[in-house]
Amino acid sequence: MQLTFDAQPTAALFDRTGAVFALGDGSIRFEGGERTDAHDGAVLCAAVHPSGDGIVTGGDDGKVVWTRRDEAVVLADASGKWIDAIDASADSGLIAFSHGRALSVIDAKDPAFRREFQHERTVSGVAFEPKGRRIACSTYGGAALWFARIADQKPTMMKWAGSHTAVGWSPDGAFVVTAMQDAQLHGWRVKDQRNLRMGGYPSKVRSFAFLSNGRLMATSGAQGAVLWPFVGADGPMGKEATEIGFDQNALVALVAARPGKGVLAAGLNDGRVWTADPAAQGLNFVRADKAAPVAALSLSPDATRVAWADQDGQAGVNEIA
Repeated sequence: MQLTFDAQPTAALFDRTGAVFALGDGSIRFEGGERTDAHDGAVLCAAVHPSGDGIVTGGDDGKVVWTRRDEAVVLADASGKWIDAIDASADSGLIAFSHGRALSVIDAKDPAFRREFQHERTVSGVAFEPKGRRIACSTYGGAALWFARIADQKPTMMKWAGSHTAVGWSPDGAFVVTAMQDAQLHGWRVKDQRNLRMGGYPSKVRSFAFLSNGRLMATSGAQGAVLWPFVGADGPMGKEATEIGFDQNALVALVAARPGKGVLAAGLNDGRVWTADPAAQGLNFVRADKAAPVAALSLSPDATRVAWADQDGQAGVNEIA
């Protein structure tokens, strides 16, 4: 399925019924053709709602909105501050979002619940641990770990000098990983805060994703998709990364995967999109024609479909052969 949007895509996601696209004009588009204008301004970030029905988005209008195919509901307001990052947990039913130096947490089933956590510097990324009980926030100087429901607490600080721009957890909750402004990744083993350094990238790493039951972490930022091994108690420490899909004339802009599946999707800065099984040979190009850089990418929960969109508003939803 090929789609054309009249605004630049912010995110491509799959809820439980299909692909959903969030756009820079504030609208949410569903693969069935439904459209909802969710924000008065651009959508800056998006995540699947904890229920699996529709998506939650943050906008430059300072609102967090839950959009389904038939309605859009404002869940929270940040008093006009941009919502920079958002994540949601199906396990805990919580939604976390950042605005400036603050992290806010709300409960999808309890409109009265809200927690606020403050940081010394701007929060750039937000991620729930797999069980949804803790939240990691990337910020300048490292990552802050919070317990999602506890009101008065001090965070556990995972420290490393520099600007950290995105954050995620390994599927077993043992490691926290951040992307950094200076073209590298950093990580920590949560139990003892031991540092993991993952460098050597020719450009900034914009995305990373776990696959193969958490044994591999794929990243963007190089001429191919970089794969780091996360096997054993030490994760990637002392191990070498591998690379698949190397092309000296292009860079991988985005990667997408599902932790329990062995499929990887990559979107390139020349508009092409491919999928691959790292344990097998060859790439499957779901979009072989060159175009504008890929701006959004996602795999369906069962890893049988891929949704993508480029900076010019061209998009697609494809079956994976």
